[in-house]
Amino acid sequence: MSFKEKIKNIFGNKGDNKMKEVVEFLQANPVQFLATVGRDGKAKCRPFMFCLEKEGKLWFCTNNTKDVYKDMQANPEIEVSISDPTYAWIRLNGKAVFENNTAVKEACMLNPIVKGQYNEASNPIFEVFYLENAKAVIADFSGNPPKEYNL
Repeated sequence: MSFKEKIKNIFGNKGDNKMKEVVEFLQANPVQFLATVGRDGKAKCRPFMFCLEKEGKLWFCTNNTKDVYKDMQANPEIEVSISDPTYAWIRLNGKAVFENNTAVKEACMLNPIVKGQYNEASNPIFEVFYLENAKAVIADFSGNPPKEYNL
């Protein structure tokens, strides 16, 4: 069973159609780019990976020894950008809210990449965060207006 199927079995797919569309796009394009304002005041952009949606929140994970974690602590307003092979893309922004959520951490461990980095949900450097007041813009080069969602 894939990571995506395991998460769906644990948490279901309770979101509305807007959330479902965003989650499916994130899952279909597993490497995203997360942008922050660094503590030096300069833009920073890093490859990142979406973990899961739970109770209407988009969850991600990181390591509390990394600069990205420290940057988000100093300025939690972030943006994630992803494109697919058909030249469609999402820009997703919101406030990164860190929470010690054991259920989310356990679910993240179902991803072999996360499991390989942190071994277990209780690892003291392992952090999870969701996007508060998330906004998504889905667009492409078709000439059609972008879809804009408040999640």
